[in-house]
Amino acid sequence: MGVKLIALDIDGTLLPYEGPYKGELSPRLRAAVRALVEHGHTVMLASGRMRAGVMSIARELGLDTPFVAQEGCLIAEASGKIVQEIKLERRLALAVSDYAREAGYAYEWFSSDRYAVTERSPATDYYSELGEVTPEYHPRPESLGFEPSGVGVLGDRDSSSEVHRTLDALHGDSLHLLDFPFVTVALAPEATKGNALSLIAGDLGVARSETVAIGDSVNDVSMLAWAGRGLATAKADPRAQAAANESLPDEVDAVAQALEELL
Repeated sequence: MGVKLIALDIDGTLLPYEGPYKGELSPRLRAAVRALVEHGHTVMLASGRMRAGVMSIARELGLDTPFVAQEGCLIAEASGKIVQEIKLERRLALAVSDYAREAGYAYEWFSSDRYAVTERSPATDYYSELGEVTPEYHPRPESLGFEPSGVGVLGDRDSSSEVHRTLDALHGDSLHLLDFPFVTVALAPEATKGNALSLIAGDLGVARSETVAIGDSVNDVSMLAWAGRGLATAKADPRAQAAANESLPDEVDAVAQALEELL
């Protein structure tokens, strides 16, 4: 069987963090995606960004396919219409918020179109910019009247492992925890890119063996593991590297080259 469905992470994968195309879609990458679509492949985005931020990149690439946003919490049509949104159980969202407040950490609540955080920082500016959402600053985001897809505990590289260990000890399998450099995000257990990709593939009638996923981060692990062929970028998180079938070379436009080879 050939490849029918290609799932692509955005930040760190399509948009490199360094190099000549830092934060940009290279011309070669755009051309490779366009060629895949023209040859009948389905190319979709799967990102940690909020809905509007994913739609922006989809438009740049000319994609009209379903996409995954918010670490796997959200599946939406190209128009932005929500197909599925997985919420974090409120008692757990409140428990994570209580822990963050008592431990002295800033924290955030997010849903499909709202992003509320207790205090502003470079990390919150960065996420809201990528997600193309206006942040709401409030000492108690839980009081703003919306149910979150996830709750993030804001810290730094040194504190994230401790936050993860504590939340895991308190709540175990009730939470899906993702550690990023400046935030540990708590989601519902089923809110993963891998689960979302499997649902989209099923809706499209595409077998697991006919899927390819490319990613670089901890939120890509489930997607790389589920896909028939998982490709990790050269500088991907070690957990993403371990979940993938292979790693891409450390070269400019390595993702574009991998997409070209799928043709």
